[in-house]
Amino acid sequence: MQSKDQFTAIVMALFVWGFAGALFGALFAGLYQILGVLGLTGWQPLIIAAAAAAMTTSAFYSAMPVALVGSMAGVLASIGYLIATGQEVELLMIVGIAGVTGLIAGSFYSWIVTGGSRPLAETLTGLIAGLLAGGSLALVLSVTAEPVGMFVLAAGVVALVGTFFQVSERWLVSRSIPWLPGVISAPVVAGLIAAVVGASIWILGGTTAAMLDTRSQDAITHVLNDVPPGLLGGMLGGALTGIVLELFGFHLEDQI
Repeated sequence: MQSKDQFTAIVMALFVWGFAGALFGALFAGLYQILGVLGLTGWQPLIIAAAAAAMTTSAFYSAMPVALVGSMAGVLASIGYLIATGQEVELLMIVGIAGVTGLIAGSFYSWIVTGGSRPLAETLTGLIAGLLAGGSLALVLSVTAEPVGMFVLAAGVVALVGTFFQVSERWLVSRSIPWLPGVISAPVVAGLIAAVVGASIWILGGTTAAMLDTRSQDAITHVLNDVPPGLLGGMLGGALTGIVLELFGFHLEDQI
């Protein structure tokens, strides 16, 4: 019976971590390349993209209802912005509008569904894990100075983030919950997720590409081309990390 339960836990880890890794990898690849288009170089796009992707993925992994509220708010606000402005699409504007809409939607959700500060604590834990993973990988890449493809890069980031998150989650979340105000937890998480959704829609929006010059259009094409290998690399890294952590006693079934 124990071996059957362990097999079930491993299969669950394979699917859940694989799905989370795919989400992380696709988002990381898009953010990493778009930050390069915006002029960031060296360690900056790696750490920022890893932190943002880890924060978003941890919100979906640990606080899915709040994350879904933020995602819906981000989609609706971004589409409304695109309809209202036509071709005049600005990154900061669409992110700001989506973020504010997410805050409002999260506040409404918090008013209807009474909850604590765990969603915010889990999301901040993901943010810290992303910063550590991005910084560690940036240090390794700076020492080796070897070019790394997006598939390998995404798989490595997902593996590091998953490990850091799982190792630190229990003690970091339990210690941060008491001093994080529960009333702002859902609004802040929903606002952050909505802002990320707004940035993603800006990246993928056809109206944005129509405004860009040839060089920028080529850069956006490169961004979109890196999303599939990022997704596949993240899926592989997440699945393998989930299985390894499950075998080492970090039981996924105890947290979902």
